[in-house]
Amino acid sequence: MIETSQRRIVIGDVHGHYDGLMKLMEFIAPTSEDQVYFLGDLVDRGPKSSHVVNFVKENNYGCLLGNHEQMFFKIVTGDHISTSAMQAWLYGGGQATIASYEKGSIPKQHLEWLESLPLYLDLGDIWLTHAGVDPELPLAAQTAEQFCWIRDQFHSIEQPYFTDKLIIIGHTITFTLPGVAPGQLAQGQGWLNIDTGAYHPRSGWLTGLDTTNNIIYQVNIFNNSLRSLPLAEGVVMVEPAKIATRRHKQRA
Repeated sequence: MIETSQRRIVIGDVHGHYDGLMKLMEFIAPTSEDQVYFLGDLVDRGPKSSHVVNFVKENNYGCLLGNHEQMFFKIVTGDHISTSAMQAWLYGGGQATIASYEKGSIPKQHLEWLESLPLYLDLGDIWLTHAGVDPELPLAAQTAEQFCWIRDQFHSIEQPYFTDKLIIIGHTITFTLPGVAPGQLAQGQGWLNIDTGAYHPRSGWLTGLDTTNNIIYQVNIFNNSLRSLPLAEGVVMVEPAKIATRRHKQRA
C-alpha cells in the first residue's frame, strides 16, 4: 500500500482518556505536514479531560464542539443552571472532568478555547461535525442542537445530505448501531461514524482515521493494544431502514 505523505487525520471521541490518546498519536505519528482534526467530546467520563483539552489546544489541532463540551461550558459559565441540568452533566461524566483540573479550577484560556470551537468544518470532499445534521433542514437552518446531539434521524437518511461530501461524525458509539461490532466503524448514506466507544467497557477502542489513505488506527485504552487496517476492512454498512424502524419503536 502506497501512502500519501501529507495526510488528513480525524480522531473520534476521546472522553478524557489522555493516556490512550497519547498512545494513538504516537502510533499515527502525525508530522508537521499532516492536518489533524478532533470531532469533539474531548471531555467527560475519562480521568484526564483537562490534559486532553490542553493537548489539542496547545497543538492548534482542528476541533469541533461536541455535546459534552457544550454541556461543560454551559454549566461552568452559565447563570441559573437548574439542578437537573447540573446532575445530568455530572452523571454523564462531568464529575471526572472537574476532578481533572487542579482544585477544580478551570483556566480561563480553556473556557475561551471551548467557546471558540466551530460546529462543523468543511474540508472540501469531507465535512466534519460531531453528531450529524437534520436531513429535513437546509444547512443554514441547522443549530447546535442538530450538530451536537442528533442521532437516529440522521443515521436513517436514505440519500446523502451532500452530493459531493462525506460527513464524518462521532457522538454515537458505533456498536449501538444495527450489525456493528465493538471497534468497527459504521457507514450509512453519505456518512461515516468513527466513535468506537473509547470509554465503554464493551469496547475501549479509540479511533483515528487517515482519510487521505483510508487507514484506520486504533488503540484500546483498557489493554493498550494497537491495530491498523484498511478502512474497507473495518467498516460496516448500516441499513437506513433498520435505524428508521428502531426510531419509530422508540417513539411508540
